[in-house]
Amino acid sequence: MGRLLRFTLFGESHGCCVGFVLEGVPPGIPLDADEINRELALRRPGRLLTSPRREPDTVEILSGVYMGYTTGAPLAAIIRNRDIDSSFYEKTVRYRPRPGHSDLTARLRYMGFNDYRGGGMFSGRLTAAIVAAGTIAKKIIGRHGVALYAYLRRLGPAECPEPESLEKPDELEKARNARNQSPVFCHDTQASEEMAAALRDAMRSGDSLGGLVELWILGAPPGLGDPPLEPLDAELAKAFFSIPGVRGVELGVGMKAAELRGSEATDNIVITEDGTPRPVPGHSGGVLGGLSTGAPIVMRIAFKPTSTIRKPLQTIDWRSYEPAEITGRGRHDPAIAIRAIPVVEAVAALVLGDHLLRWLSYRLEHYHWLEEGIGSSWEE
Repeated sequence: MGRLLRFTLFGESHGCCVGFVLEGVPPGIPLDADEINRELALRRPGRLLTSPRREPDTVEILSGVYMGYTTGAPLAAIIRNRDIDSSFYEKTVRYRPRPGHSDLTARLRYMGFNDYRGGGMFSGRLTAAIVAAGTIAKKIIGRHGVALYAYLRRLGPAECPEPESLEKPDELEKARNARNQSPVFCHDTQASEEMAAALRDAMRSGDSLGGLVELWILGAPPGLGDPPLEPLDAELAKAFFSIPGVRGVELGVGMKAAELRGSEATDNIVITEDGTPRPVPGHSGGVLGGLSTGAPIVMRIAFKPTSTIRKPLQTIDWRSYEPAEITGRGRHDPAIAIRAIPVVEAVAALVLGDHLLRWLSYRLEHYHWLEEGIGSSWEE
């Protein structure tokens, strides 16, 4: 993924480890394993209302960092899998594909040679490596004033209100602190309690819940994106769909745009207090023509309910191709969307980091031409 900031992901859920290689990281960025581990702690299983799988999730940096700074060389790191139990997969999933998972399609695609334990490379376990790599990407974009804030907007029937304001650094920090104290990553105390209650109710009946994550990208400069084939919104949407369990992505008013008139959905352009033009009130979601506008980019990512549940589901038996029944076992999150919060931020950071590096190189080259008198503005 990416052109200037190139991200490669590897590993399986029940293999020795998951990991990543990140190429194109600028040299001289201060980085240590503890910074990555703090981000991983937000995604780590074993928390309240999450999978009971107990993984320490500590990163091992293999290359690309020396004496506490990135070197400019490819940065490689792994996170070892410690708490593995493959019994359910060896006894059941080996012969009966789980409805809603990749067991069916992966076996057909890889002719039965795929690692089905814990979902193999299709497992949400690999998102640990995404969060680790995203920590580095956050440091790259943070150097240029770009910040991210994701939270659980909806869990089943319960909804968290939008944050009051994220424009100032102290407001953003306050929202993050409130969000991180919630077991469901919602900054509103009452909504957090309602979400937790709805999830416990689903768990008692052997079921699961879907959820909606809302992401705010703050401080992105205008002009990020590479249309027509790699517009910023499409690049972000594509990357979000690589997260296991994602079923939909919205930008700005999203699907609601189909119900509105042009007068209701089109932003006006005004000059802000700092003297820059900006579309308001933000129906476009901060992207026009595949390029960032300079306004906050607001996206929502829908996650399906966990497919492995304690209710019996219909499947087949590979040995006979006869109908069979399967009841979910193993260790799974009752709601994928909860632990997806840091993953969404990490994925966004990787995309933004790549496009920010492209933007910087483009501007450097463009201004070089202007200084030499090679190019000229259309205004002239």
